Amino acid sequence: MKLLENDKAQHSPKKIYNKVQQTQADEGSEPQLLELDTVVFFQCILAVRQKSCRMEMILREKDANEWVYRGEGAANLVLAYTGSSPTFIGKVMRIRKCPRNGAEGMCMRSPSALTALERLLWKDVDELISSSDNEIACQLFAHHVMKPLLGPKYVDAGMLVEVPREFLELVEKNVIRQRPAWRVDNARVDMHRGSVLLMSDHSVFTHGNLGSSPCISVEIKPKCGFIPLSRFISEGTAIKRRITRFQMHQALKLHQGEISLLSKYNPLDLFSGSKERIYKAIKDLFTTPQNNFRVFMNGSLIFGGLGGGAEDTNFGIAKAFENALKSVIQADNGLCTENLLTLVAEAVKKSGVLDRLLDVQKLDNVDIEGAIHAYYDITRQQCIICRELSEEQLKRYTSLHSASLDESLRIVKDYLIAATAKDCSFMICFRQRKAGDSGSGSICSNIYLESTKQTFDFKLLLVGSGPHLRMMLIFKSLGAVKKLLQKVYFIDLDLKRMSKMEEYYELDKKIVSCYEEMIKMDQGINSQTCKPLKLRTEF
Repeated sequence: MKLLENDKAQHSPKKIYNKVQQTQADEGSEPQLLELDTVVFFQCILAVRQKSCRMEMILREKDANEWVYRGEGAANLVLAYTGSSPTFIGKVMRIRKCPRNGAEGMCMRSPSALTALERLLWKDVDELISSSDNEIACQLFAHHVMKPLLGPKYVDAGMLVEVPREFLELVEKNVIRQRPAWRVDNARVDMHRGSVLLMSDHSVFTHGNLGSSPCISVEIKPKCGFIPLSRFISEGTAIKRRITRFQMHQALKLHQGEISLLSKYNPLDLFSGSKERIYKAIKDLFTTPQNNFRVFMNGSLIFGGLGGGAEDTNFGIAKAFENALKSVIQADNGLCTENLLTLVAEAVKKSGVLDRLLDVQKLDNVDIEGAIHAYYDITRQQCIICRELSEEQLKRYTSLHSASLDESLRIVKDYLIAATAKDCSFMICFRQRKAGDSGSGSICSNIYLESTKQTFDFKLLLVGSGPHLRMMLIFKSLGAVKKLLQKVYFIDLDLKRMSKMEEYYELDKKIVSCYEEMIKMDQGINSQTCKPLKLRTEF
């Protein structure tokens, strides 16, 4: 049986089914009666269509030496291309990891990337529910779910590239010395993946007249930008209505040894829309970057951590960073960093990207303390939370357990989408725009830096094909004109798994408990020294 290329792109599952029947007849074979459930059959056809549409390139073992370690998160390695092939210049590769615990079977792929309950949850996204691979599922989730919500200009879903096991084995060997030791101990490259995700390298510019202009990129993981006010938050965790999740989580990370200093960063500042508060947020991220703030120069990391959290910014780090910026930010000695941070703050405010992100984060309007009840209804398990509550406390959650299945599915789906939005990053890139660079667009705003009497004009500039947004900043000073190109992207838009709901609930309890313990300890120390305790509440 063969499906035409345009059939794969244009036909619905039903039409594909009819086409298969017709093709069988044309080939002289008897149309077969399938014993599979029709819906499952349609999903299988869709899976074939997805794979054939996306596996457009194949990388061989020898190609692995042209990819170098860029960084990693909990689930993926990121490699950057250093070869000469025009196809891959300006690209990064995301490779899935799996636990290094000896459980070889845990890395094996299942016939379907989603569980039966997840297919029910995402039933409105046909392409997603038929995914046969987690990498395919993540790509389709970014494309069909997150891109419409965040805006196509800000989301690059990437494309899948087929790779053999030998390629993955050589990658594992090549990057192991660049990875943080604790990352190596925890996970390795998943050798059972048949594909990797190829994306544009958003830390560099790949269009226009590049010349010798350096490109500087700032990656920010903003975290949750609002205080939850859900009526399902219990009295025991009511502190969540006053303190940001980020601040409370800092206490747990400090307790577990993941960080050495509590960050002063407040996500509410970054999402506030206030120029002063946004600048404060950027400055606080610079002071304690952890895994929330990184800066690249021409694709190479010059500030922040590669595979995990970064050191707190001391004098030596700050001086080295200041020197690295001199080729991009023209300012008096010692002021390059300040000007960059101001430029980033102004760009964040003017772009409006965080308004979109906040709207998606706020799809979680019941908090995990509400969503977990909907989860138990969907799975038809006994609600272990309600089992421990008094009759009076149970009344708080009656409406959740009496909701329809569709409503329960909506609650959990919105919670998981919001969880992705709370954990994603965005990247802003700047490059001097020389004469001869092509572009289009119109000025939509300007930025004035009071400290240096410099004015930046904003232009939204769409360059090349695809949903790539770039903004042009024109810097005017003393009659000279310096132009900067800027682009803004969201990254790390991974699908959050329904099976993690109980883990999310337990982590939430642990975060609150650890923060409250820290406050009690502070109060105890404070009472002994007779100094008033100052808590940073977030309003």
